[in-house]
Amino acid sequence: MNVLIKQATIIDAASPFNGKVKDIFIADGIIASIADSIIPNSNDTVIDQQDMHISIGWMDIFAHFTDPGFEYRETLQTGIAAAAAGGFTAVMLLPNTKPAIDTKTLVEYIAKNTNQSLVTLYPIGAVTKNTDGKELAEMYDMHGAGAVAFSDGIHAIQNTGLMLKALQYVKPFNGTIIQIPDDSSIGANGLMHEGIISTQLGLPGKPAMAEELMVASNLKLARYAESNIHFTGVASAKSLAYIKKSKDTGIAVTCSTTPYHLFFTDDDMLAYDTNLKVNPPIRCADDKQALIQALANNTIDCIASHHIPHNYDAKICEFEYAKNGMIGLESLFGVVGLLVNEQFTLPQLINKLTVQPRTIFNIEMPKFIEGAKACITLFNPNTEYIFTQQMIQSKSNNSAFIGKQLKGKVIGTIHNNQLHINPLKN
Repeated sequence: MNVLIKQATIIDAASPFNGKVKDIFIADGIIASIADSIIPNSNDTVIDQQDMHISIGWMDIFAHFTDPGFEYRETLQTGIAAAAAGGFTAVMLLPNTKPAIDTKTLVEYIAKNTNQSLVTLYPIGAVTKNTDGKELAEMYDMHGAGAVAFSDGIHAIQNTGLMLKALQYVKPFNGTIIQIPDDSSIGANGLMHEGIISTQLGLPGKPAMAEELMVASNLKLARYAESNIHFTGVASAKSLAYIKKSKDTGIAVTCSTTPYHLFFTDDDMLAYDTNLKVNPPIRCADDKQALIQALANNTIDCIASHHIPHNYDAKICEFEYAKNGMIGLESLFGVVGLLVNEQFTLPQLINKLTVQPRTIFNIEMPKFIEGAKACITLFNPNTEYIFTQQMIQSKSNNSAFIGKQLKGKVIGTIHNNQLHINPLKN
């Protein structure tokens, strides 16, 4: 496969071509030439689009492909299609499958069957057996089989003693525990962020304290264990303050937030859209603004899609009975692209989609130099458009972004000598 990319602006701080507009020729999956102008051969696939930018391939750190066990919601192949449409060449998968990814065998099922696919899938091993929070799983064996991090996924680890043991367990191999910050004993019946809007809607609220207490306590555990912890889905301003202070004092903590926490506020819940039922819940306008500022000042290290597909019946029902979560791989770049400005620049955004995720989880970094294996994402950062259901490649359609105006479109990806190009009509 030979591909010639015409006149693309390179965004890669580690590349000598950073910020320059170049032609890039890729031969059999290798970056063969980077030059001002390259003449195509008759058998080359030529990609020539207006305002085209290029970076190393994007990586998502928290997505649920629900395979094995829940293939009616997503399969590995439909998840890969969704990820490629969203510009991702690498995705870390949640362990909340059936059976859960809590053994060496299940890790190998993910790692070995997809390592040469259009999107490389990295399994997250479960911290506890069956992700039920009761007994530690064999994390060392899973690490050896290819697990890149450990988490109980959509289930926050509630037992502080067990969490401490997990942090100590992964320390010898420099592993990282990923935690959704949610103390389930506080606001256990909450359906949304506790505040004025929840009162107006008559829905039981979950206070931000449920998130903040878990962040505070887990930070103390990480400091005691001298181990790595990553909070994902961070949504509270106070949580961010705790994390920033801990970073400043040397605790090995990193964090990510989601596109929907950066876009919506609890005011958007007035329509009772069940797609906005997520965990941690979408919070108030002040929290949203704090998240945006934390992106700009690098308190937030990266952005996680929290791609959680659901079947039709799990969302088209009474709000009380709707499941938590929405899909997000295809819309992520267009959502966060709305935030690019003088304070939060395009290179910062690309860094949070490329370098930061791989650095946090010790994953090999692609290189944008001649002779390197091509692992790239092509995109137009300035195109504004309406996100439609036709743009969704996931098996599920539970997205609150359908019908919203976004900014920044993915053109395509090249990875493992495979080319994906999104349709121009999208």
